[in-house]
Amino acid sequence: MTYDFTTILDRRGQDAIAVDLPNEGKYGVKAKEGYDIIPMWVADMNFPVYPGIQKAVIGRTEIPHFGYFEPRKEYFDAIINWQKTRNGVEGLKAENIGYENGVLGGVISAVNVLASRGDNVLVHSPTYIGFTHSLEGNGYHIIHSQLHKDENNVWQMDYEDMEKKIVDNKIHVAIICNPHNPCGRVWTREELEKVMEIFEKHNVWIIADEIWSDIMLDGHKHLPVQSVNQYAHDHTAAFYAPSKTFNLAGLIGSYHIIYNPWLRERIEKESSLSHYNAMNVLSMYALIGAYEEGGMKWLDELREVLSANAKYACDFIENNFKGIKVSRPQGTYMLFLDCEDYCKANNLDMDALLKKGWEVGVYWQDGRPFHGTYGIRLNLALPTSRVKEAFDRLQKALY
Repeated sequence: MTYDFTTILDRRGQDAIAVDLPNEGKYGVKAKEGYDIIPMWVADMNFPVYPGIQKAVIGRTEIPHFGYFEPRKEYFDAIINWQKTRNGVEGLKAENIGYENGVLGGVISAVNVLASRGDNVLVHSPTYIGFTHSLEGNGYHIIHSQLHKDENNVWQMDYEDMEKKIVDNKIHVAIICNPHNPCGRVWTREELEKVMEIFEKHNVWIIADEIWSDIMLDGHKHLPVQSVNQYAHDHTAAFYAPSKTFNLAGLIGSYHIIYNPWLRERIEKESSLSHYNAMNVLSMYALIGAYEEGGMKWLDELREVLSANAKYACDFIENNFKGIKVSRPQGTYMLFLDCEDYCKANNLDMDALLKKGWEVGVYWQDGRPFHGTYGIRLNLALPTSRVKEAFDRLQKALY
């Protein structure tokens, strides 16, 4: 490989909550003596970033002024080229692109435009914890449509349930997480077309969280929700960011794509009301550096590493972790484990199970806030050697 995905970064004391909080005894549990921290909880990566990002940011810091600014043409050009090259998006213009401090902030701005406080919003379950906190924190009611696993252990939507809940709860706004977090499902054109039939029938507006869209595993392809049909094109606010793709969450910065002028103008107005939703000049240069041709090559190599990690992890769980189930992810770098049979067979509750991992330095994430009663979310964005070490530790701790 051209780029470095094998170095084990020592992130301690370098402003990384993934390791610093566990070192401080997060959840009241510290690793036993002799175990270092393998951070598999918070959704960021443990690889060196694409070097072009540092080059772009450092180059800008050498210019001795950081006053008020407007986004450069190169910023919009980079996004347009990225979406065309990676996702096959044609006809995207700078006027369709708007800055957001974060995807969740953009989601709430969109909901504020399309609904009233106290309204119901359709969201799939298991549910990204950020949706729960932001929607409930802003006075909206979440109506969950449960995803289920089919005979091949693949997560599926329940279209009948979605339509019934839209009608029964007078819903006119739905959130689609594409690919889905935490389940890792990449929605197909056929599936999204069925969803759009329901939404168009009942006049439902769509908010698409596509922050994970670059992290495709095993050759899966991302289809932007807005590309499904004309209704989706005109009734969707889609949100993207380089943060998951290139590990840039600490720099802040995402963007929306909205084709409908009425919707775009209202959301941009709503986002502006705090007088805080403004781009950082270094964040702009980070995106420009990331979205160049070299960044695409870096991403392709990253996807190979993550696909291999996911295969290793799922095979290991299936062969060695009796009572723990997992559906192989098609996108993202997260696993969502179902530990119900293990807990019942060993007379353990989830707190005790989570503690077993933390005590051996494997910091995995409680899946209950994601609506997995016996769920654990596990981050695989580490060098493969660390993933293997983590599962060796877990096997000894659990069995």
